Amino acid sequence: MTQYQVVIVGGGATGVGILRDLSMRGISALLLEQGDLAHGTSSRFHGLLHSGARYAVKDPVSASECIKENVILKQIASHCISDTGGWFVLMPEDDPTYVKQWVEGCGRAGIPVHEIPPGEAYKKEPLMAKTIERVFEVPDAAVDGFKLVWANAKSARHYGGNYKTYHQVERLILDNKRIIGVVAKNLLNGEELYVNCEVVVNAAGAWASQIAASIGISLEVICDKGTLLAFNQRLFQRVVNRLHPSSDGDIFVPHETITILGTTSEIVDSPQENSPTQEEVKKLLDLGETMIPTLQDHRVIRAFAGVRPLHREDSEVPGTAEKGREVSRTFALIDHDIQDNVKGLVSIVGGKFTTYRLMAEKVADWVAERLGNSVPCRTAEENLVPKIPERIRRQALRLLPYTSAEKMLERLGTDAESVLTEIQRDPRKGQMLCECEMVTFAEVEKVASDKDAHHLADIRRKTRLGMGTCQGAFCTYRALPLLWREKGKYDPLQEELKRFINQRWKGIRPVLWGQQLRETELTRGIYASILNANGNTGE
Repeated sequence: MTQYQVVIVGGGATGVGILRDLSMRGISALLLEQGDLAHGTSSRFHGLLHSGARYAVKDPVSASECIKENVILKQIASHCISDTGGWFVLMPEDDPTYVKQWVEGCGRAGIPVHEIPPGEAYKKEPLMAKTIERVFEVPDAAVDGFKLVWANAKSARHYGGNYKTYHQVERLILDNKRIIGVVAKNLLNGEELYVNCEVVVNAAGAWASQIAASIGISLEVICDKGTLLAFNQRLFQRVVNRLHPSSDGDIFVPHETITILGTTSEIVDSPQENSPTQEEVKKLLDLGETMIPTLQDHRVIRAFAGVRPLHREDSEVPGTAEKGREVSRTFALIDHDIQDNVKGLVSIVGGKFTTYRLMAEKVADWVAERLGNSVPCRTAEENLVPKIPERIRRQALRLLPYTSAEKMLERLGTDAESVLTEIQRDPRKGQMLCECEMVTFAEVEKVASDKDAHHLADIRRKTRLGMGTCQGAFCTYRALPLLWREKGKYDPLQEELKRFINQRWKGIRPVLWGQQLRETELTRGIYASILNANGNTGE
């Protein structure tokens, strides 16, 4: 039986943040995740690094938390963040009296606000509707959830932390009202893993109630599904929000060469209910047209949905999207010794991606106190990744085009050195396997050999393979020979291919019209005729 001081359940941003914090304090910790890291809510959101301005009126505690963490993350995780800035724009349909409340709320939360003349704003964002009445600038930004989660995981491992993906926690082990361990199942080979520990941290997000229920504890977590759209170009150069109480389809977030429009809010029964619908797509497009009148002329490459884990202390289950938005976006740390007379168990629920580090700090403080560890938190001061040596940067720029080199260095950090060595040995491996995201053969080969990569989708989350405008039409089959070299590690290639294409299809199906329909037909032709992949794509 394996022994650790702490077991963390859940491999999203909060879970890996906790693993890093505990490991930096010298506390032995193991994180268990039922899928790949960042496969859940932490990668299924609009990618906004909140300034807190969206919550300035309705949720001042969350607003204050967001602006403080916004500043910290821009310092410690700059390679994961595009500091675009953000605008809040008042439309003719919006209530002008809300502006005063909002500006005052931002002031109380410490969020800097600067008004911009609409004429100046139109020059900077030419697609924006010319009916906008007022524009205010705030320090919003865009954040790459995949990069941030993996950077935390690598940092945690550097400090001695450990994580296991594809390990589903089946139950907690309770002895005389005290947690003494967990039982998990390896979903790749069916083996059971028993881990002894002194503390379990339940950071399972939308699955947190299921973890608590394994020992009979009731934990109220509301599953709030939000659907988003990805466009194949950068419609705005900065984050643009409607200046009104948070609602559906009122924010555009630019990422690299695409733009994400979000989001909806619908209470669902299960975290697995994360499939976008055509009705949601149409609703978002109609709402988005208010800010970009030509929106429906632009190509949507994908719809996707995530499930927000919201927390309410009372037991009333909301039945409408509006009630879901009424739940605070701040977080709750639940000591189950106080609440349920179970020692050694803490749950962290609610919160925002932007506040993941703060949530992790509060949990780690709680754990450290109970374990008698007095080492203070350092996660707000120490960069997530070490600075890349200049010799590695020069080598990358010598071997690869500038943009490709920079993207690879952001994704791999110092691990890029082994990839560059391979490209220098065999320049053919410097060719682009994925042109959309500028991923080389050597990078995919390296990631495919990582011990925590088990499926094509795992490679996608680390490299962005298949996430560009072609949605994997060309790069997917090019990656298959690299998987074949890792004999016995991946499922049969036909199964891997079918699984990956079905995952892409899930988000493409609701947006099949115009250019996207034509491209999908091309993709179908490639895989059906050339690779004989005629399997079911009805997921």
